Amino acid sequence: MHIEEGVVTGAKLFLSYATAAGGFALAGKMAMETIRDSGAAALIGRSVATTALVFAFFEILPHFPVGVSEVHFILGSTLFLLFGGGAASIGLAAGLLIQGLFFAPFDLPQYGMNVTTLIVPLWAVAELAKRIIAPGTAYVDLTYLQALKLSTAYQGGVVAWVAFWALYGQGFGAENLANVASFGIAYMAVILLEPLADLAVLGIAKSARGTVSGPLFNRRLLS
Repeated sequence: MHIEEGVVTGAKLFLSYATAAGGFALAGKMAMETIRDSGAAALIGRSVATTALVFAFFEILPHFPVGVSEVHFILGSTLFLLFGGGAASIGLAAGLLIQGLFFAPFDLPQYGMNVTTLIVPLWAVAELAKRIIAPGTAYVDLTYLQALKLSTAYQGGVVAWVAFWALYGQGFGAENLANVASFGIAYMAVILLEPLADLAVLGIAKSARGTVSGPLFNRRLLS
């Protein structure tokens, strides 16, 4: 989902600063919900965990360029289910920044676009979860359909933002439209596979209740 260097340039970059500020505001809102629910120490611990995982996702898991961007297995909905929206959003932003600072400095001008692309769909997942998961349902008891809806919301949001930045930066030429379409089609595989990853991780958590019942994990994970 990285916006490639040169897709958006010049004065157009200022829009990314505004959208990133909005994304950080949403992250702050979700973080405050975590603090009210579990405390600041829990948020800090979860954020450290999500930052390490996001960095590993970007650097270790397979990723390949397609069309206007790269296809990554970000596992955003998995992070949300395990650690909550506040810690997941902080981890996405921090992991992306660490990667840019130490491994891909050429991505730093695109940081505003990339962080928007990651955080705003996560907020959508958090809002969707409130509507499709009953208050008394533990996340480890989700069905494949519920996991698919969450994954589709996240990955679909990522694709939509990548398409927006590509069209905003490069226009509606035939080549650019074809590149956007090829990226969206490639991401369909992620949309189908991520719910399986969610359910596999949730299954492990369910079988290891004693290990994942502490403050490091989202309280809704088991109850």
